[in-house]
Amino acid sequence: MMNRTYNREASQVETWTEVILVYNSALKEVGTKLEILNDEFQHIHRYNPIEHIKSRIKTSESIVKKLKRYGYESTIENMVKYVNDIAGIRIICSFTSDIYRIAEMISHQDDIEILSIKDYIEHPKESGYKSYHMLINVPIFLSDRLVHAKVELQIRTVAMDFWASLEHKIRYKFEGKAPLHIKEELIRCAGMVSDLDARMMALNEEIHSLPVDKEY
Repeated sequence: MMNRTYNREASQVETWTEVILVYNSALKEVGTKLEILNDEFQHIHRYNPIEHIKSRIKTSESIVKKLKRYGYESTIENMVKYVNDIAGIRIICSFTSDIYRIAEMISHQDDIEILSIKDYIEHPKESGYKSYHMLINVPIFLSDRLVHAKVELQIRTVAMDFWASLEHKIRYKFEGKAPLHIKEELIRCAGMVSDLDARMMALNEEIHSLPVDKEY
């Protein structure tokens, strides 16, 4: 059971039920923004950069484990202060270019504060993992006060997401100690994913550059 000792002035959230309320509200706020941006892009360019969106709230058990790894006591205050991925949204795109297009559109939202960016596309992890991470701060207007909630965005292509899903399953099955040949094969697959993304994006660009009324 989580210790409820908390400094209200620090975050204005005192209980686990309030945490769930605030972070679920943050997911709704960001989800609505993404839908509007996607609809606008479709209206202007006749094209949707977002394939689909997944969102989740981290379980209290996972949060407690993370705090213990960080060496912090399991209080609501530490949870809100030190755990950045309580609320997470995964944005799945068709092409790598869409990732940066979406990140740019999000960064132009005046009421969203960008706390940090980690570009694992330009700088992949040793495992081969690729994704674009943004940590943002979202304002939540409650009936009696304004609070802010952090939301972690992971923006990746369909191919990157497929690879990451398998890597996640392997990492948990072997508790981070997968056999060397499996790790090496994952890295090789990550290279194949990068090549596929590049070739599909080039093909898409060529298709859009061709006149529609010409026979081939």
